[in-house]
Amino acid sequence: MSRGKGIVSAVVAAALVVVVVLFRNKIQFDWGMFWQQLRHVQWMHAAVGVALIWATYWMRSMRWSVLLGPTKKVGLFRTVGAQFIGFTAVGLFGRLADLTRPYLIAKRVELSLSSQVAVYTIERMFDLGAAAIIFSCALAFTPHNLPHHEVFVRTGVVSLAGTLFLAVFALVVRAWGGAVADLVRTVLGWLSKPVGESVAAKIVEFRHGLQTLATLPQLLITLAISLAMWGMIGMAYVETLHAFVETPQLATISFSQTMLLMGASIGGSLLQLPVIGWFTQIAVTAAAMRTFYGAPVESATACGGLLLIVTSLSILPVGFVFAQVERVSLREAANESGSANESAAAKAGG
Repeated sequence: MSRGKGIVSAVVAAALVVVVVLFRNKIQFDWGMFWQQLRHVQWMHAAVGVALIWATYWMRSMRWSVLLGPTKKVGLFRTVGAQFIGFTAVGLFGRLADLTRPYLIAKRVELSLSSQVAVYTIERMFDLGAAAIIFSCALAFTPHNLPHHEVFVRTGVVSLAGTLFLAVFALVVRAWGGAVADLVRTVLGWLSKPVGESVAAKIVEFRHGLQTLATLPQLLITLAISLAMWGMIGMAYVETLHAFVETPQLATISFSQTMLLMGASIGGSLLQLPVIGWFTQIAVTAAAMRTFYGAPVESATACGGLLLIVTSLSILPVGFVFAQVERVSLREAANESGSANESAAAKAGG
């Protein structure tokens, strides 16, 4: 797995070099303006953004505790350390380290890794659903005088449709998960038996995650925490953009207007690679700010860098502290979580 990550990273790095060489004379970038934008940043806005992001990790711990409720009673903040450490591993080693959190939590609460991967799966479903609800509501009701208004409304409608589809799919899997897994295994098995087995195993895993939602109050509490958390993430974006007081396109941004930027940022982070992913993330958000808000390239790039720090890199020091306190090696935890999950998947497949 490490060799594969190295090959992918090398390919992406080579592609970035080619892009820079090809377009270095076609993009006018004023470094003086870039540094001026950073000098005039109002850091209090950025600090508020960091505080909001840090608070969401405590809320993630609360949500995990609620989801564990039917299986085992766990303190609301018992998994805070694992949340920070897990996302620190993702920041350093990329998305392939995403299962570090369920791996560490499984060890901490003395439950099986498969049970915590199931909780992780349902957690991700609530993340997607809550983000989509906030996106769709904010985007669908944007003022008509905003630039690109039709893009905002269309994106909101598509996001809402995706949310409804996800809800229906979850209900079907909850009720008939075994039958759905068998159907997928059969259909995909005609193309590739390993792929069919892998997808079927993930559907079964998803159904096990849904089983953690035993009662309606538990579902509503989980949804409320998820909506509050993603609302705070949205406000962190707003605060970060408002820090650029020298750029009116960013300093006057509204919550609704940040939704497309959030969507672009989330999309850009799905295949995040170690370290290189930081720069691709900046490029994605900078391009989105230029396209959606008409911000100058220098301001957009500076803001993209600050967004990366506020939303992702600001947790690294906290993650390192928790790792020291809990005596966790980030690299070992990331590697062991991947290996343990591959072993579990192999057993499920055959």
